[in-house]
Amino acid sequence: MRGFNDDDFLLDTLIARRLYREVAADLPVIDYHSHLQQGEIAARKVFANITELWLGGDHYKWRLMRTAGVDESFITGDQSDEAKFRAFCKVLPLAAGNPIHHWCHLELKRLFGIELSINEANAGDIWSLANAKLATMDTWAFLEQAKVEIACTTDDPADDLAQHDELARSALKTRVLPAYRPDRAMRINKPDFAEYLGQLGKAAGITIDSFAALVKALDDRVGYFHARGARISDHALDIPLSVAPVSAAECEALFARRLGGAELSEAQAGVYLRGLMEALGRVYARHGWAMCLHIGAHRNNNSRRMREMGPDTGYDSISDMSCSSSLAALLDALDSTDELPKTLLFCLNPAMNEVLSTLIGAFQDGSVRGKLQFGPAWWFNDHKDGNLAQLATLANHGVLGTFVGMVTDSRSFASYPRHDYFRRLLCRLLGQWVEAGEYPDDMAALGDIVRGVCYENAKHYFGL
Repeated sequence: MRGFNDDDFLLDTLIARRLYREVAADLPVIDYHSHLQQGEIAARKVFANITELWLGGDHYKWRLMRTAGVDESFITGDQSDEAKFRAFCKVLPLAAGNPIHHWCHLELKRLFGIELSINEANAGDIWSLANAKLATMDTWAFLEQAKVEIACTTDDPADDLAQHDELARSALKTRVLPAYRPDRAMRINKPDFAEYLGQLGKAAGITIDSFAALVKALDDRVGYFHARGARISDHALDIPLSVAPVSAAECEALFARRLGGAELSEAQAGVYLRGLMEALGRVYARHGWAMCLHIGAHRNNNSRRMREMGPDTGYDSISDMSCSSSLAALLDALDSTDELPKTLLFCLNPAMNEVLSTLIGAFQDGSVRGKLQFGPAWWFNDHKDGNLAQLATLANHGVLGTFVGMVTDSRSFASYPRHDYFRRLLCRLLGQWVEAGEYPDDMAALGDIVRGVCYENAKHYFGL
């Protein structure tokens, strides 16, 4: 019987173990999509204790604790940090098969050198040992210990990126780069949309009183971000885009209607969003950027909790929104004028895996290896089975060796062992194929795949 979380964790063949140890384990990390706070990096924040590190803002763990019957006072409420940590340790053993159970044990082992099982009996020892180590670590230490070569944050177009400028001048070994996330410009029906246009216009030095002015402001800010190292944009597509072509006049009319105080229907919002995404896609193509589309989230389902706690607190789910026709139409509109940028499709609904993994093949043009990418297992798919399914689906329909690999998609500085988790799963899958006689026992070829997927492809693809 194998020991839990031993050095061969998830590596079930000799080939997998060799690939992991000889190729994957020590590669640097390029984390091209995260939600780390650049202010915490610039300030070299030291975490008060493991509760602040693990439970502060981590809606994955909050959701798990609520499901296990933990009272909210021990999650986001007024209980002490130690009491919250002990409550988490008490219920985590119930979460067999949940990736949080795997991730937390990997984090304890890799970040703190602690190999105790997380449970109620060990909570006190883990609390003391982890906190003693945390007292010697700051945010830079987390990045450098995990061999993070590049970490991309998530930044609004109106941000001044002053802390990024500060980090670029610092002695931090990790390059911390901004990524462009214009969601507030996309969400036209949000109550603060007009207020946001004022903020964006001020940053761009433009009065945004038309759709054309909005596009001009966003274009100017792409240039500002580009000068500070940005090469990636992120977009949450939470409603279907219009399938039919959209004219500039339609976008102007809808923009004026919204600024006049009217709320758009979902169909009208889809028309506006299609027009905006086309305009932005052309901007990204001109700058050589990659456009990341995050598809299939159903956000803030619980209205009571939304009122009490706000967004991103653990009340989201997978959407069954149909998006293949609208995505194909968007990609085709950009491709038809040779203005389709490098594009990653992140899918939250596993039922869409085959749909998106085949859609990307329709727009490859040989100009860039894997110009269109089926993005890594994201959010609710980021578990053992989800990662293996994403890799196998990509292999079935595309070229696995061109894949740009994993991201943390996390607010936690402790989350970098997720890259190790992914690397182990990649080596596991390749090892199983060799064992089954489905791929040659060719360490050079296998090593090229692993090295590319885990590090080199992302570096070249994003131009980082």
